[in-house]
Amino acid sequence: MLRRDVLAGLMGLLATRAVAQDGEGAAPAPEAGEPGLQLGDPAPFSESDVRTLAADLAAQPYSEPQRIPDAWTDLSYDQYRSIWFDPRNALWENVEDTPVRVDVFAPGLYFPTPIRIDVIEGQEARPVLFSLDVFDKTDQFPDLPVDETLGYSGFRLRAELEQQGIFTEFAVFQGASYFRGIGAGQIYGISARGLAIDTAESSGEEFPEFRRFWLERPAAGSDEIIIHALLDSPSATGAYKFTIQPGDALEMRVEAEIFARDRLTHFGIGALTSMFQFDETNRHRFSDFRSAVHDSDGLLMLSGGGETIWRPLANPRTLQVSGFQDENPRGFGLMQRARNFEDFADLQALYHRRPSLWIKPGEGWGVGEVTLVEIPTDDEIYDNIVAYWRPRTPLESGQSRAFSYNMTWSSRAEYGKGLRVLNTRAGDDRGGGLRFTIDFAPENGALTDPDSIIPLVRASQGEIVAPIVERNPETGGLRLGFKFQPGDAEVSEMRAQLRTPNAPLSEVWLYRWTE
Repeated sequence: MLRRDVLAGLMGLLATRAVAQDGEGAAPAPEAGEPGLQLGDPAPFSESDVRTLAADLAAQPYSEPQRIPDAWTDLSYDQYRSIWFDPRNALWENVEDTPVRVDVFAPGLYFPTPIRIDVIEGQEARPVLFSLDVFDKTDQFPDLPVDETLGYSGFRLRAELEQQGIFTEFAVFQGASYFRGIGAGQIYGISARGLAIDTAESSGEEFPEFRRFWLERPAAGSDEIIIHALLDSPSATGAYKFTIQPGDALEMRVEAEIFARDRLTHFGIGALTSMFQFDETNRHRFSDFRSAVHDSDGLLMLSGGGETIWRPLANPRTLQVSGFQDENPRGFGLMQRARNFEDFADLQALYHRRPSLWIKPGEGWGVGEVTLVEIPTDDEIYDNIVAYWRPRTPLESGQSRAFSYNMTWSSRAEYGKGLRVLNTRAGDDRGGGLRFTIDFAPENGALTDPDSIIPLVRASQGEIVAPIVERNPETGGLRLGFKFQPGDAEVSEMRAQLRTPNAPLSEVWLYRWTE
């Protein structure tokens, strides 16, 4: 998953000053001396065409996508960074009353598959033609073969988020079925995927790819852009529609229909990919000047029954897969609740400004589980956390199933009910065993007397000793502390919740301890 290192270097926030010019057509009039992104001949288009293409493709044997010449994928990281898109060539750069700008990425390095991008206006689609002339480069970029196999590797979207006339990046689609988003003032962290197949299976994971995109030109005065996408993979195809609305929170509406080539027994909807290296639960394992290193610090779930569950993330010594069974979940997401600079003390990575990502199903998803995969890592460049909804019912070959969901990329990290968990700490206890402390957010309204609170703490293996609830004067909230004696256990599932005599007071805290 070294793609993270490339994206971190390439996806800094981009701000450019728009130059307003009169112009109406699909191809913007470029600045003097700049070619602009050029469009090909028009062809009829309707939204149903994407579904038809996906269904027809699924009925045929899988065909490997066209790859670019090896010389392009053999580029070093520094060489790939030495070619970049000139934003003066952006799509709609000089088209009046179009609120979005579109930049493209060069092929090469970790991105061997060219994608096709079409622009939709009315009932017509026109392809964006590939040209190296829209890029700038340094003398470090080598002289490489240029042929008909080349194409753009992805694109990014920009809009006037914080200042009129300054177009700031808010979303990127690049690599397999990955895409990223941010709200205003945030920086990239967590990624999403169109579809996950066989994640963490011993047989190996399959990575579907978006092969083609259609971008609808936003209407004058509109604050959203619609993108259609065609997905392909050995086991499945998919037709997608993204309705994207940038702002303080980036909102995405995703409508997808998955077509099975082969029987799909393990596939994931609303797939999220993030990074967690360490925090106060495992800080002792890493010699680092920072307090913590992570893009996300917990998995939040709102079950179909209305229970709010917080599962702090871990960096285990061995691969761990957890399944949280549910029916018609109300939502789930990977959150970044640590929001202060001192939570990380990192002036470069700025982890406190990474977004949380919440998934809200658009309809009943039936029976299944929220799956959490935690992969050991010793370095922050690796994405090692995956979460997604896994339907219980397989998708048989020749069948299709439609899903929809809303995605919110923002600093918000609380959904559901109950006092939210602020932080989890763990470490060796002087008397043996481990000491855990869980801090909860302050109550709204009258303070609850800690002596009246019932701390429910359980462990599947080992022993919970002396749970106690105290008020934390630094946070203004409550702290639950307890000792855990693992005994001979190698793994233990723990569960804790604060309750009053009549009702739950806090979220449910879940944690998997491993030796």
